Amino acid sequence: MGGVDLNQPRMRQALAAVLALAVSPAGFSVGQFSDKVRSMTGQADHEYTPRQGAYDLRKLRAKQLVQKPGQSRRYHVPAQAAHTIAGIITPRDHVIGPILAGVRSPRPGHKPSTWTVVDRDYEQVRVAMQELSTDLAIDTPAAA
Repeated sequence: MGGVDLNQPRMRQALAAVLALAVSPAGFSVGQFSDKVRSMTGQADHEYTPRQGAYDLRKLRAKQLVQKPGQSRRYHVPAQAAHTIAGIITPRDHVIGPILAGVRSPRPGHKPSTWTVVDRDYEQVRVAMQELSTDLAIDTPAAA
């Protein structure tokens, strides 16, 4: 059984779906998990099947991020595992991704008249990331 590779979009999508289903008091089934992945990604039924969902859940069970108590067909997410999953996917999707999207070039025009502390911090991080990518000779994709 392979590991959990966070560089693969499918595994990141699986982790996001597990986190969304973590609040289910009775747990969730493989079918519910597969449906959640498809609804979050906009995939068709044949693009992410319950068989793929079962495989992904098996990988997550091996890493103790989900549990399947006894002979049950339902999966549960322990509280500590939910914290771990949130700590894995949140920085990548909601911090690093937006910063890298703005690294390519400085903002044209004038700065807004009112800048919050967060705006200034974000600008400093963006400029530092631009310098780092230049120093490392990393070609960043153009911002959308």
